[in-house]
Amino acid sequence: MRKMDKSEKEKLKEEKLKAKEEKARLKIEKEQNRLIELSKYEREYNEKGYELIGGIDEAGRGPLFGPVVAACVVLSKGCLIEGVNDSKKLSEKKREALFDEIKEKAIAWGVGIVDNNTIDEINILEATRKAMHEAVMNLRIKPDYIFIDAEKHVDTCGIPYLPIIKGDALSINIACASIIAKVTRDRMVNEMALKYPEYGLEKHKGYGTKEHTDAIKKYGLTPLHRKTFCQKFI
Repeated sequence: MRKMDKSEKEKLKEEKLKAKEEKARLKIEKEQNRLIELSKYEREYNEKGYELIGGIDEAGRGPLFGPVVAACVVLSKGCLIEGVNDSKKLSEKKREALFDEIKEKAIAWGVGIVDNNTIDEINILEATRKAMHEAVMNLRIKPDYIFIDAEKHVDTCGIPYLPIIKGDALSINIACASIIAKVTRDRMVNEMALKYPEYGLEKHKGYGTKEHTDAIKKYGLTPLHRKTFCQKFI
C-alpha cells in the first residue's frame, strides 16, 4: 500500500476534524430540538398570557421507607437547560449535576417533605398532595400557572394548574421538579442509611426490593419505615 505524503495526511486530518465538528453540531442541534419539544406546554401557556410557569413532581410515592418529597420549579420564559429530562431516565451522576444547575438557573424552587408517620396517618395520596402544597408554599416567587405531574386536587395556593399525565416527559418545568425532588429524597435516604446499615437503603432508596424485604423480615421495622406499606413483610 502506498504511503500518504504530508499533504494527504493533512487533508485526512482536516476531514476527520470536520466530521467530528459536524457530529458535535448535530448532537447539540438534536438536544436543542428535544428541549424545545419538552417546552411545548410552556410555550402554549406563555402565549395564553401566563408569564411565569411552575412545574411540580414528587419522588418517593412507592417506597416502604422514608418520606415522600415534592418539588416545584419555576423557570424563566424560554429557559432551556441542557440534559434536563424525566429524572428516571437520568443517571445519578447526571441528576446530581443538574440539581445544582437547576437551582442556579431557576427563578424559584421549593421543596415539600412529608414523613413516614404522616404517610401512615393520612395515606400516601394525601401525603403527596400535602408535599406538593408545601413545595408551592416554599417558593420565593410564585408562578402565574403550574403544571403538575398527573396529580389532581392539589392546593396550589390559588394558582391555576394543569395535571399532565407523564408530565415529567412532557414539560421542562415538571422535569426539573422531578430532578430536584429525586435528588433531595435520595440524599435524605443516604443519610438515614448510615443509621440503619443492615437494610441497604443507600442502594434501593427504600423501595421494596428483595434485599430490603428480606432485611425487614430479619431485623423488623425501623422508626422510619411506613408501617401501612410493610404489613405483609412483618
